[in-house]
Amino acid sequence: MSGSQSRGLFATALLLIAIGWTGLYLLLATTLPTVGPRWLFFFLLTIAVTGTALPFVWVLHKRFGAAPTSVLLRQALWVALYVSLLAWLQVNRSLTLSLSLLLGVGFILLEWFLGLLERSVWRPDR
Repeated sequence: MSGSQSRGLFATALLLIAIGWTGLYLLLATTLPTVGPRWLFFFLLTIAVTGTALPFVWVLHKRFGAAPTSVLLRQALWVALYVSLLAWLQVNRSLTLSLSLLLGVGFILLEWFLGLLERSVWRPDR
């Protein structure tokens, strides 16, 4: 990944962090937990965690192998969807350790299968 791509990736991460965490703070400080703000909470949580996970995903790929920006964004979004799903299950009081581990393994397997699919596509220009 070139320098301009990583600068763009970090700018995206900062924008997502600013929107997500600021929105979550304002939402939690000013509203009651009715249906509309509850859905907004999960949306803002997904945005905030995506922005927060993006630099960590970038560091892992920098250490263990390069990946395109789209893969980094997708993997950060998987982390955010996992966290939002765990929060939703906790609201219903149905989150258990075994369920969270099973969901985590499921997300990891799904990403692994998507990576296999991307590597198996024939590209005549290579």
